Amino acid sequence: MHHRGDHSAVGRENEIAEILRRLESGRVLVLAGDPGAGKSALLDVAAGRAGRVLRAAGSESEAFLGFAGLHQLLRPVLGELDGLPPRQRSALRAVLGLDDGAYDGMLVGSAVLTLVSNLAPLLIVVDDAQWIDRASLDVLSFVARRLDAEPVSLLLGVRSAAPLPGFGGERLELGPLSDEAANRLLDRQPAPPTGRRRVRILQEAAGNPLALIELARATPQQGVEGPLPVTERLERIYADQIEFLPEATRRSLLLLAAADATDVRTASKGLPEADDKAWTPAEQAGLVRQDGARITFRHPLVRSAVYHAASFDERRQAHLALAELSEEPDRRAWHLAAATIRPDAEVSDALRRTAGRARRRGGYAAAAAALERAAELSPHPADRAGLLAEAAATAVFTGQLGWVERLTAEVARHSDDPALIGDAWLATGRLMALRSNHAAAFAVLTRVADEHPSRAMDALAAAAVVRYYSGEESQRQRIERLLAASPDAASPDAASPHSALPASGLPDSGLRVWVEAVSDPHGAGARFVPALSGLIADAAGDPGRLTALAIVAWILDQTALAARTFDEAYDRWQADGALPAGLGSAVGWAYLEQGRWAEARTVAAEIAATATTAGLDHAEACVHALDATVLALRGDADGARRGAERALALVDPLESRSIAVSARRALGFAAVAEGDYETAYAQFRSAFTDDGEPVHYHVSFTVLAELAAAAVRRGRREEAAGLLERAASRPGLSVRVRALLDRGRALLAEPDHAEPYFLAALADDAGEQWPFERAQTRLDYGEWLRRRRRIAEARPLLTAALETFRRLGARPWAERAEAELRAAGIEATGAVAPTALTELSPQQQQIVRLAARGLTNREIGDKLYLSPRTVGSHLYRVFPKLGITARAQLRDVLEST
Repeated sequence: MHHRGDHSAVGRENEIAEILRRLESGRVLVLAGDPGAGKSALLDVAAGRAGRVLRAAGSESEAFLGFAGLHQLLRPVLGELDGLPPRQRSALRAVLGLDDGAYDGMLVGSAVLTLVSNLAPLLIVVDDAQWIDRASLDVLSFVARRLDAEPVSLLLGVRSAAPLPGFGGERLELGPLSDEAANRLLDRQPAPPTGRRRVRILQEAAGNPLALIELARATPQQGVEGPLPVTERLERIYADQIEFLPEATRRSLLLLAAADATDVRTASKGLPEADDKAWTPAEQAGLVRQDGARITFRHPLVRSAVYHAASFDERRQAHLALAELSEEPDRRAWHLAAATIRPDAEVSDALRRTAGRARRRGGYAAAAAALERAAELSPHPADRAGLLAEAAATAVFTGQLGWVERLTAEVARHSDDPALIGDAWLATGRLMALRSNHAAAFAVLTRVADEHPSRAMDALAAAAVVRYYSGEESQRQRIERLLAASPDAASPDAASPHSALPASGLPDSGLRVWVEAVSDPHGAGARFVPALSGLIADAAGDPGRLTALAIVAWILDQTALAARTFDEAYDRWQADGALPAGLGSAVGWAYLEQGRWAEARTVAAEIAATATTAGLDHAEACVHALDATVLALRGDADGARRGAERALALVDPLESRSIAVSARRALGFAAVAEGDYETAYAQFRSAFTDDGEPVHYHVSFTVLAELAAAAVRRGRREEAAGLLERAASRPGLSVRVRALLDRGRALLAEPDHAEPYFLAALADDAGEQWPFERAQTRLDYGEWLRRRRRIAEARPLLTAALETFRRLGARPWAERAEAELRAAGIEATGAVAPTALTELSPQQQQIVRLAARGLTNREIGDKLYLSPRTVGSHLYRVFPKLGITARAQLRDVLEST
């Protein structure tokens, strides 16, 4: 029962109304406030007004137990798991520890989404979310991003100062109570304070509801002097109350405090029954409440006060008792660790096993924490260093760079083993590479390559990625020197096709292929193009190798091959495990170049969500630039500018030249879409330095034709021609870049000399793998032919260009092609459906394409990680937009595009 003096929702009437209003109009709300601000009380109010509710509450002791929060949340509905699709059910049961199985994060998220959709209408309430384990938060953020079509709401309570990555929705801050509300709350206490005591309580509580209640409940002798923070002041009040409780009550409270939320059942085996008189003094003091057969603390601060008021020996005995009572090996290991202050091989080994289980379930934060504690308790220095290195490599997957750096420093402090130290620094460098400080990342990785020969090729493989991000020429030279000095003397041409991958554990000769292709695609890497198809065929069935080879193919401008290989790799990841973050931006750019714009935007949205959660600024910036490019090509200039500017704000342009050039290319396209060729020229020109060198050795070449087109309209032919010819002098240029150069030359040439360049740009059938660029060349050539009065030759080119632009949804270019066709005597007409299709969201387009192939809603949901209800809701909304009334008509819509 609740203590009758607890009126912590008093004075929060406006906040309650706001919470209910926001939950009606939105799906996710974060309620933030200081300890004692009344978050829990307001969550209780919201839960009390909902129908079906699932609840979980974070606790410090569970923060490093992978999926503990998810287990707590879903425990009341575990019986509903049987209704999930088989793959989803298996994945979710595995992470909850109910079955063995490989971790698949996307399937776990999809399973939880399907489950809550089946339970809808539903309110999910999570209190003290700052203490929910990272793996559970990642699943909840996955679900939160997909609730737009579900009658499911998510309400999270979190402390104001605590970060909550992955939840970028609405946030409501609970401030202090007004003076009027604070006085009203004091008046409702069993013994309302008066006089000077009331004035002092109002001053010290500073509008904090819990502080008002507890300071009013304290006797004058228990009042705390001095300007202590509210939390510490409250804990001292609780500690004073605990000191005078009977021994049996204090012992029971400590055992309850040492347990976590899910451990309460375990703790209950050693606790008095709920109706036992041992609890009466604690209940009378307002420290606990009875909830049926359960006893719980009235507030997390009470639990903290009970735990920290006890001596270490008392806490140790409580944890030993819980370890003895626990039947769950992970919780038993952590209780033993909490009771251990000296090295203990048995406890260290138990934590190592805990880490292994957590890692298999995808709980990387929990695994790294267990390994770090195992290292602290290991009696053997060599084992200690090895465990710390393993912890550092595991912590990389949490995105917490500070943690990885600290663990790496600990490895160096505890070991002189070059391999271990190299592994730890390699882990640090790889994570740094996903952030914005590429100079620092490159320095770390090349130092590993220089000082740790056994890790040199792995380090150079990661350094090559940094070189791509930064575009820094000195980095290519440094990689080249280190590669020449590598102990592996094998020729790249002798590399095994199994090993051309950016992953540790591969032969150095294979990693050498990756390093050269990624860091120097127009130079050393270009010679690998003829071998790519064979390498990919040999890697069939191995998603990791396929992914790496697809990235190489994309960088070498083998876009169609790259996209096919990404598709195959993606299918394998879906079948065998979680989609790797490394697949991300490269697959999006390949889809964009191949004309699969909706899929490119879907990739961008997924990676942006993951990158934001992990704090990976560079990865987030890359996909903002990708999405901005698609928006610009479709004519959404405002949206493109927002995305490009967001990308540029996330990075230092001198550290991330790949992002800088990509974002400014998007801004250039946006300007072209609006007919602002002066701005377009400035943006495209920024891809090259003042003396004509490419700012980025790969991305800059993609703007050559656009630069020429803008230059013609702004009278900058001479400058643009000089840039093009300087670029053309480079060896190893791909078919794509040569076609762009020829289109640019045609536009810049005197009219009588342009045609050979147009013909050269269209001569190679390989150009069809870049449909937008191909259509631009046809449009330009068609315009040139029409102006030369060769109308019959112009019409097929203009018609083909228009068809491509319409199919892609490139509205500004389609309008230009239509105008040219009218000038050539043809009034362009087209079906409505293709335009309507391109205006659907990327996710809706995917759903339409899968439904047209005959897949059921459940099958579509399984592929796209959506609930069947969400799939059905999307189809219901898109049918009127496509002008159809039945599912069977979807195939006709797609065939007409």
